[in-house]
Amino acid sequence: MELHIRLDGRKGLADQLYRQLRAGIDSGHLAAGTQLPPSRLLAEQLGVSRKTVAEAYSRLTYDNLLSGVVGRGTFITPRQPVSVSDTQAIPLAAADSLQRWQQRATVLARRTLQAPSRYDFVGGASTKAQFPFDQWRSCLNYALRRSQRHPERQFPAQGLPELREAIAHHIAYARGVHCSAADVLVCNGAQQALDLIARVLIEPGCQVAMEDPGYPPARQLFLALGARLQSVPVDDQGMCVEQIAQGTRLIYVTPSHQFPLGMPMSEGRRQALLARAAELGALIIEDDYDCEFRYHGPASDALQRLDRHGLVAYVGTFSKTLLPELRLGYAVLPAAVLQAACVAKHLTDWHSPTLLQWALARFISEGHLNKHIRRCHDIYSARRERILSRLEGDLAPWFRAVPASAGFHLSALAQPQVDVELLANLARKVEVGLYSLAPFYHEVPVRPGLLMGFGAIELLDIDPALDRVVDTLQRLS
Repeated sequence: MELHIRLDGRKGLADQLYRQLRAGIDSGHLAAGTQLPPSRLLAEQLGVSRKTVAEAYSRLTYDNLLSGVVGRGTFITPRQPVSVSDTQAIPLAAADSLQRWQQRATVLARRTLQAPSRYDFVGGASTKAQFPFDQWRSCLNYALRRSQRHPERQFPAQGLPELREAIAHHIAYARGVHCSAADVLVCNGAQQALDLIARVLIEPGCQVAMEDPGYPPARQLFLALGARLQSVPVDDQGMCVEQIAQGTRLIYVTPSHQFPLGMPMSEGRRQALLARAAELGALIIEDDYDCEFRYHGPASDALQRLDRHGLVAYVGTFSKTLLPELRLGYAVLPAAVLQAACVAKHLTDWHSPTLLQWALARFISEGHLNKHIRRCHDIYSARRERILSRLEGDLAPWFRAVPASAGFHLSALAQPQVDVELLANLARKVEVGLYSLAPFYHEVPVRPGLLMGFGAIELLDIDPALDRVVDTLQRLS
């Protein structure tokens, strides 16, 4: 690859070369440690004498910007880049729109910028210690071989047929979802599934209802698309369906494990929700984000299984059951929505990564996913029981657990005397990551408490972490 240099005329060539190389080094475009072409080769490329290049190199070496290594060549010396931009920004006509998007950053996005604590009760995260890397590596190798001999250059936006078939079988087995491969749309995580559904349903000014407290990225997505958002409160049976406003077009719920509080939606409330959606002609997005992990009581069917009118879009993800880096999710869509969502998917990114789709289809079909879930279930169950025993024991004067039977986080409501925000700040100073429920509320009055994830903390770390929390609470008392 040739070094990009442009010389004008035939005078002052060494100076031109020096200034262009220096500008590239100062700006960081020519990174520290980069090897420059030998003076003879660069002279041939530029059509100048070797003396010209040697003079420019000599000046840069004198400025301590280049250094020569005997037998290896000439390299750029490590240093702090200096901004040398000669452009003057002009305010864009779309500045207001850009500002609105910048303000959509959510609490979950900000958390990723924080360094994890030694003992971290972060929600929605799992450890990599349980992931079967050897089996996944084998499936990736299969995908590479498949790609090598695959004659196609174009792949369906809806997803590879073998992965959609594997997903349909898995969620029918694990969650009771009623679907076939033809109903499944493969997405880049559950968040893209939410985006595609909302994109084809929401127009500026239309009404969307969602739980409050609820999932901030969904809320911000709907607002960004121009929706008028109704915050519907939840009680111990789930979303208060009777409060969903007339004219609502889209309803977002987490019925199996309400986010963030954790209680499941009762059977009667589910039937009422389906009836209300039928009255309104509204589509329900059922976000079933982590309900493959269930700990007690009879398994509740997905809301989608009760749907008889094509009103439920079921959304799931592999980012929580497997690896967050995988970024593969799916949506089971009613016929009325599927084709439009596939068009939106094609216009967004053509299709999800084919190599990962082949690998995941193989991983599921060979039984690795179910084995992984069973293994994680036992691990998460032990962690959950340990946290609950502490909440019912020495933490009981300050917190009360919200009843929940699924997922890998639980919520603990605080007693009136507890300042949750202060507790979280003080806990971080003793290397414990605690997370308040307050940021998940939008309009409904906040019920102070903690969201306590147990996917990313080891069992043996729970007691030392909660001992520090108890000490902190006693000092605050």
